[in-house]
Amino acid sequence: MLPTILDLSSLRAAYAAGMTPIDIIEAVIARRAASKDPAIFITPTPDDDLRAAARALMANAPEPNSLPLWGIPFAVKDNIDAAGLPTTAGCPAYAYSPQRDATVVARLKAAGAIVIGKTNLDQFATGLNGTRSPHGAPRSVFDADYISGGSSSGSAVTVAAGLATFALGTDTAGSGRVPAAFNNLVGIKPTPGLLPNTGVVPACRSVDCVTIFAATVGDGIAIRHVAEGFDAADAFSREAKPVSLPVSGLRIGVLDGAEREFFGDASVERLYDQAIERAKALGATIVPFDYAPFREAAALLYDGPWVAERLAAVEGFLATNAHDFDPTVRAIIEGAKGKTAVDAFNGRYRLEELRRKTELEWKKADILLLPTTPTTYKVADMLANPIVLNGRLGRYTNFANLLDCAAIAVPAGFSDNGLPGGVMLVSHAFTDDALAPFADALHRAAASGMGIDRNAVLPETSRVVVPDGGLIEIAVVGAHLSGMPLNHELTGPGGRLVKACRTAGDYRLYVLPNTTPPKPGLVREPGYKAQGLEVEVWALPADAFGRFVQKIPSPLGIGKVVLDDGSSVSGFLCEAHAISEAREITDLGGWRAYLGSGR
Repeated sequence: MLPTILDLSSLRAAYAAGMTPIDIIEAVIARRAASKDPAIFITPTPDDDLRAAARALMANAPEPNSLPLWGIPFAVKDNIDAAGLPTTAGCPAYAYSPQRDATVVARLKAAGAIVIGKTNLDQFATGLNGTRSPHGAPRSVFDADYISGGSSSGSAVTVAAGLATFALGTDTAGSGRVPAAFNNLVGIKPTPGLLPNTGVVPACRSVDCVTIFAATVGDGIAIRHVAEGFDAADAFSREAKPVSLPVSGLRIGVLDGAEREFFGDASVERLYDQAIERAKALGATIVPFDYAPFREAAALLYDGPWVAERLAAVEGFLATNAHDFDPTVRAIIEGAKGKTAVDAFNGRYRLEELRRKTELEWKKADILLLPTTPTTYKVADMLANPIVLNGRLGRYTNFANLLDCAAIAVPAGFSDNGLPGGVMLVSHAFTDDALAPFADALHRAAASGMGIDRNAVLPETSRVVVPDGGLIEIAVVGAHLSGMPLNHELTGPGGRLVKACRTAGDYRLYVLPNTTPPKPGLVREPGYKAQGLEVEVWALPADAFGRFVQKIPSPLGIGKVVLDDGSSVSGFLCEAHAISEAREITDLGGWRAYLGSGR
């Protein structure tokens, strides 16, 4: 039986177990027909065409999982061309029939993925809320009274509702991140130019990005790797020049008090604070920074001359079909008519001035941790006040493309009203891969599930690890646990919390006498059966791991510890002779429980 969320790991496992792309496509067809949100798709791929695509894949590549995305269903925002389906950009009068796929769609299909349809959007990708479409407003998968976020509204909902494994969106001001936050998803916003825009209807051509909605960071990065790459047909396409981030001593910039703005939504602010604490627990150094220059740069996207780029994209069509535009979209685009070349140059000068100011802030931090959005709204409220409320949604997203940043949006938990919130990790251009391990760890630490399935466990096979074995994992059982006296020996050199779990059932735990601070001794006894003992798995930079191990006092040492899932990891073990006079506490299940027991 398929899980609610069709993540890559689940589908690949299903194929390995004997399911076929036809089976998956039939499930997608059934789920699509049963969907209670009629506004998700503008043009669904016809059922028989989906079946034909699955059969063709099996004929051309019969071996399961023989292609990177073999039999993986995905959806495409309807401002991105997919041959055989019309492109409308959310405006029926604008519709045309592309003769070829957009470059990114062609690459994904060549890797075995199957397009299940073209999804709804804020018309001409102008908006962050998802209500500016003649086809209706897709809704939050958690509460139909609330917006799904835009402009990539339908794309996010397809993944969150379990209709597709991933979906393509676009992001100019935050459209690949805001819907991710509102639907408990990951939003991958690449460095501008990393994914080509050939075959994409432009919004602001100089800063547009194709984006990916996925269930996990690992899925999103794997899909991005398939879709990315230089394309000479796109004047803004760029060769990737990967930039690394520190493995140890990672500095995370967070909002200070003066720049915090949640528009009265204390619940979302609390989620942001919890994300900061998780980042700290993962070993990051938290540093406040001044968001003001970033905020001022963000304002240029709609309040400055960049709105003229939106007019440039549709100027001819607007001249003949103004009445076919959504009224709010038309008002925004027509607002560019008074802009001059002088305004454009002055705007560019102002952006560069602000860039210089942001460079001072970047000296403080390697990554910025920001709320994806400060709040959310009901559909009715958004329709009643479309400009002001939409503008609030982009407070923390609008600067990223203007300032040439990479970003990954991840879930951060659920607010008091049962709606999800999200946070973003943002850094310099081409840090796309470098951001991924920490983003993945932050998502896993939030334990918020995937999409509509709040209880889903993120699969281990999608975990993102630091490339080239840059970190070494170690299991700790006592004084090095989070919040314990020696935890600083892990966080200080850049260690990151990977997970909390248990050992296999054949371990026993003892209180070692005459140790300061108090320490336990973990001993394996084959044949002994218990529930397993609570441990934490941390990851240390290789050089720090070596220094750490050298300082371990006798009778403790490092050996292989078997975990309850059958995997093994380096961890603290105690020499057997040292427990002869030690008190056993195995029955308590772990060191924390012992400290709280009063024994």
